[in-house]
Amino acid sequence: MKRFRQLLRYATVSAIATGISLTVLGVLVYTRALPYFRANLVATAIGTVPSFILNRRWVWGRSGKPSVSSEIIPFALLTAAGLAMSSLTVVITGHWADNADLSDATRTLAVQAANLVGFGIVWLIQFVILDRWLFRKEAVAESTSDASALVSGG
Repeated sequence: MKRFRQLLRYATVSAIATGISLTVLGVLVYTRALPYFRANLVATAIGTVPSFILNRRWVWGRSGKPSVSSEIIPFALLTAAGLAMSSLTVVITGHWADNADLSDATRTLAVQAANLVGFGIVWLIQFVILDRWLFRKEAVAESTSDASALVSGG
């Protein structure tokens, strides 16, 4: 039951972060404010912040200041993998939509769907990595004991 609640929370966090990212992406694509890649980059960056905070605190129960080297940088690298996959699908779909002479609304929906496909591929893999390595209890205990050893000179 604990694992089910954790998966449900992870899915909820993903829905929140995805909603934020897709809203930003939709506005930037619909208004043509930025090229597809840059729009996807901005949307992903904005959605990553609540994703990290909510995953760390609500899904995996971590508190205190996050470790840059053992939490923030690895999370950013996971996000970069999703960004790479989604950017590929977004750019390809965006260029296809431009050549197909779709309406702004249809073009925007196609690009948003491509973003979902790109990140969807990474989503399950990310859960395993977050659970087994990044936010596992032993990793937090190790980083805390390493910091304690540095402070005490041990």
